[in-house]
Amino acid sequence: MKGKKRIYMAYGSNLNLGQMAFRCPGARPLGTARLRGWRLLFRGAEGNAFATIEEHAGSSVPVLLWETGELDEKRLDRYEGWPVHYFKQGIGVTLDGKEITAMAYVMTEGKPLNLPGMNYLRTIKQGYRDCGFPDAALRQAVRASGEERDGQHNT
Repeated sequence: MKGKKRIYMAYGSNLNLGQMAFRCPGARPLGTARLRGWRLLFRGAEGNAFATIEEHAGSSVPVLLWETGELDEKRLDRYEGWPVHYFKQGIGVTLDGKEITAMAYVMTEGKPLNLPGMNYLRTIKQGYRDCGFPDAALRQAVRASGEERDGQHNT
């Protein structure tokens, strides 16, 4: 890993170890954590929405923390559509009992709640398995995105 290192927080498709090994071969997983006070949702086009996190009291999101170098971050920037589709945000999280700040990609505002495509959802489900996360949070995110989207259409 060359240059400046950064801790990157994955919560969606980049939980998938195989995908990250291909996309960012210099990155190494540091460990899993729970991001408290945030929730997982899907936003974007119908049937093609992507994961994002939003602050939400009482909720939490399972995350995987990665150590990345500059080249890996540039690859992630391209994949995430930074700075148009996602922006970068430093977020505090506890890893192994220590409070750290990790960089997360958070979706830019204005995209509607919607459901993800099946292939994208399968990639995230594999990431949940890779990390040993129960998929309840993922199922809840899909359900909430659909229900809240439907509630917005009915108002």
